[in-house]
Amino acid sequence: MHSRLENKINYRFSDKKLLEEALTHKSYSVENNLAFYNERFEFLGDSVLGLAVCDYLFREHPRKDEGYLSKLKSYIVSKSNLSLWAQKIGLEQHIKLASGEKSSGGALKPSILSNAFEALIGAVYLDGGYEKAQKTLFSFLESQEELFTDIDFKSKFQEYSQKKHRQLPAYEVISTQGPEHDKTFVVTLRVGGKTLSTGKGKSKKEAEQNAAENAIKYLEAHQHKKS
Repeated sequence: MHSRLENKINYRFSDKKLLEEALTHKSYSVENNLAFYNERFEFLGDSVLGLAVCDYLFREHPRKDEGYLSKLKSYIVSKSNLSLWAQKIGLEQHIKLASGEKSSGGALKPSILSNAFEALIGAVYLDGGYEKAQKTLFSFLESQEELFTDIDFKSKFQEYSQKKHRQLPAYEVISTQGPEHDKTFVVTLRVGGKTLSTGKGKSKKEAEQNAAENAIKYLEAHQHKKS
């Protein structure tokens, strides 16, 4: 039934019930009076994903510091990125949703897609162990490696702002903290006069990057609440 999906992730489930549960949204379970849905798998998959991503970044970027690796991990495991991975394998075609959720386009909501992707990784882990789950994830990571060489959150947010609001984001230093020789800059990010986030850094550039990253996280969380 889901052989195309298994082909896409290059993994065959021994226990098909695990895959079935990973693809079952809570709304479908309630509507059909089922005793299972994928939230527990999502919980497990989130941790497996986090470990595998840290493992990959640690090995593939030996000269990068902890701050860079943390930012990179944050981007990789974000709802927006995981939903793109989910669409890459056509996961939306396999998620079981309640009729109302399905008719309203729920299968393409970033929150539902990213959660289902995490649940899928959790199912692979339960069925085949960590190494199989890691191998599945590494194929996604390797295909995106070029994008990870220099994540620029300012450019990413500017692209979003121009597309969504037709305006450029504005950055402003609102304060500095610490002694003259070891300043920390505090920057706000505004779009259309509305403050979306703040960021801190040892330089204005770093503070602006952190403000942009925080704005992206805020928007993803806000989008998740709406869905």
